[in-house]
Amino acid sequence: MEENRQLLEIASKTAAFAYAPYSGFKVGAAVLTDDGMVFTGCNVENAAYGSSMCAERTAVFKAVSEAKTNLKKIAVAREDIGETVYPCGACLQVLSEFMYDGTVIISKNGEPVEIKLKDMLPYNFELKK
Repeated sequence: MEENRQLLEIASKTAAFAYAPYSGFKVGAAVLTDDGMVFTGCNVENAAYGSSMCAERTAVFKAVSEAKTNLKKIAVAREDIGETVYPCGACLQVLSEFMYDGTVIISKNGEPVEIKLKDMLPYNFELKK
């Protein structure tokens, strides 16, 4: 449980770096790899909303760009760690590519809550070759 709290705190601190001039909705994420590395991300908005990027995907893409594709957990938080925030559908789909057996850590009244990604996205899209 201490690991979950640490990840949640890292995500919350990372939310402070978000660029969210349009929505004011700052989010941070911290993803843990199977070898113990942590990659962070924050949301980055753009006037052309479709060009914006969520915190979760930013963290995952940073990990992947460093050759880390075995992800274990991801924590998602606002600057106010007591506020609950969940990954959007696009983020859940990206997470399912790298950690379908992993967990998402969210905050409920400032306390970490662990949810299996499979429970959040039971029918993920898979491209069959």
